[in-house]
Amino acid sequence: MASSPRRERPNSSSSSSSSAFDALELRETAEGVVFNVKVKPRAKRAAVEGVRAGRLLVSVPAPPERGRANRAVVELLARALGVPKGAIEIVAGGTRPEKTVRVRGVSAARLRARLIPSD
Repeated sequence: MASSPRRERPNSSSSSSSSAFDALELRETAEGVVFNVKVKPRAKRAAVEGVRAGRLLVSVPAPPERGRANRAVVELLARALGVPKGAIEIVAGGTRPEKTVRVRGVSAARLRARLIPSD
């Protein structure tokens, strides 16, 4: 059974969930919106967990072998952002937990709005 991405409140001392996501560093380029991601593979479930040090924190159940975790990250972000998987590309850090991701066809404002957890 496929589960939808879980959006949890980020671990932050701030009372506003949106303020933690405001710390996410987004760069709009001609090719799309670029941002950094920290991936936690082999997690219990796929989830966008928040932001730390300007990076989006995501957990995926897939192991970090043969591209499985990368594919899981792309699937999770596609569902969370409401874009096709083909619009998401890992442009750096393919074999590391710290990755740079580009999303085509979405503005930085829309991307940030889609990531903010709803209460």
